[in-house]
Amino acid sequence: MLGRTSYEAFSPVWPAMEEFAEYKVMPKYVVSTTLKEDDLVSDWGDTGILRSLDEVAALKETEGGPIIVHGSAALNHSLSDAGLIDRYHLLVFPLLLGAGKRLFSATDKDTQKLKLVEYEAYANGIQKNVFDVIRVAR
Repeated sequence: MLGRTSYEAFSPVWPAMEEFAEYKVMPKYVVSTTLKEDDLVSDWGDTGILRSLDEVAALKETEGGPIIVHGSAALNHSLSDAGLIDRYHLLVFPLLLGAGKRLFSATDKDTQKLKLVEYEAYANGIQKNVFDVIRVAR
């Protein structure tokens, strides 16, 4: 799953990349209110457009495995705020930036607890952390 901006950045490049060949056969979804069907590339396999978070929630209820989001900071903010993310795969780079996009939205909400379920450190200093979202019964 991608937001429109990430789709427009990835779709001209990823279809031809051998490193991401498996993505060609995966169904892809772009969450956008402005993208048109004619804007979708034809050489990247099955790609659909979801027009709302309600459509994302409906997709999440179907069979078909996990939904993976690439890039798409604004989409991640919206999905997180709507409680539609079950697991985070976070890469931590040994680099401090003076500015940039926020990983999480600035929306005021309750604390969200996470459970570390996987961790890996690489020789280049990058760390992969996988967290499950802990749901609190209400």
